[in-house]
Amino acid sequence: MLFGVGIVLLGLLELSSPGAVPSPCQCSTLRASLLRVNCSSQKLTEVPLVPVETEELHLQNNLMTRIPDGYFDTLQNLRMVTLSGNPFRCDCGVQYLRGWLLKNRALIPVMPTCASPDALANKAIHELDNSDLSSCSPDHSCPGVVYNAILGFMLCTLIALLFWSLRLAKDSTYILRIYERHAGFEAESLKSRKPKHRRTVQRAADMMDELEQPLLNMEMLPQITDVLQKKHNIKIKEV
Repeated sequence: MLFGVGIVLLGLLELSSPGAVPSPCQCSTLRASLLRVNCSSQKLTEVPLVPVETEELHLQNNLMTRIPDGYFDTLQNLRMVTLSGNPFRCDCGVQYLRGWLLKNRALIPVMPTCASPDALANKAIHELDNSDLSSCSPDHSCPGVVYNAILGFMLCTLIALLFWSLRLAKDSTYILRIYERHAGFEAESLKSRKPKHRRTVQRAADMMDELEQPLLNMEMLPQITDVLQKKHNIKIKEV
């Protein structure tokens, strides 16, 4: 019983060790615990999980149609990767592989090519341009669309408020009250013997006289009120 449990534990430890590789692949040590993982010609339809110590990764001549996003990001020790001979489909799912190939050309001895669609068959994946993937939206486009939508909504709201304010002002009625000046307003002079004070009082009295003069010709008031009321909807009320 204990012997059987030990065998199982040893198997689990071997699979979880850094050098563990999938059974179809062959692994060999290169230098300083770095590995060469050979998974070529194994009819693989998906990329295998390989140790982070992998320095050479051979995946050529399989049946893989795509590389999952972020697959190579954890393999920081890579010095060579072979991907040719796989029927890669060059649609939106190839964008990660295309970007990785452009950044790591020195690691690829033979660049992989597209197998489908027919319009892109045999074209090197790293040579794909934006027109080849025109149906794919960039990852950063969504925030831009949301921002433009919010900005457009705010602009439309501002224009609507402006038109509403103009219409409200046009339909509003204004009442202007004209108060007659107090005819008996007088300024009492200060009883002072100093000439400076007397001059100040005289200037104040002159200003009061000017204020007593009417600012509006009362004979023209009916005509003015009629025009204001008919054209501008402004009512004038005498108080």
